[in-house]
Amino acid sequence: MVLAYLLGSLSFAVLVSRAFGLPDPRTHGSGNPGATNMLRTGRKSAAVLTLLGDMAKGWLAVWLAAYISTRYQLPSAVIYLAAVAVFLGHLYPVFFSFKGGKGVATAVGVLFAISPWLGLACLSTWVAVFVISRISSLAALTAAAVAPLIGYYLLGDVLAFAALLLITVLVFWRHRANIKRLRSW
Repeated sequence: MVLAYLLGSLSFAVLVSRAFGLPDPRTHGSGNPGATNMLRTGRKSAAVLTLLGDMAKGWLAVWLAAYISTRYQLPSAVIYLAAVAVFLGHLYPVFFSFKGGKGVATAVGVLFAISPWLGLACLSTWVAVFVISRISSLAALTAAAVAPLIGYYLLGDVLAFAALLLITVLVFWRHRANIKRLRSW
């Protein structure tokens, strides 16, 4: 869990912005260190690298936990604890004064590592809602809301459901301002 949290604490928005000589995303645009805010810098490549890096760390943490769990015959709870830990690391990164992103890209990586079908179903939900609404935050919130249900349907695992539900609650918490704007829209 500690390793997953530390991996989650790597903020690719901050690292990519430093590598590209761009403004710190925590002080630019929305102030959110994520791929969407990196688009506001005008460098699509920086946004893509941020998106891929945040997804990769979510995937890697869960994949490593699954590998270790299988190799050492540990309970499946290890996998789901790592999923929550990497996600918390992204939201509250120890390396960046506990000021992280909203977690959507990291959650996508987590979902694909838990089950490619789960990741694909949630990503398809995001795409469908975005195509209809053209609102990224609404698409992310909808995909997050269905993740625990789809996860339970596909996996039949109460622990997976609980971990995904916790991640969903945290996604909604981090999107409070977006939800407020959506309600007034």
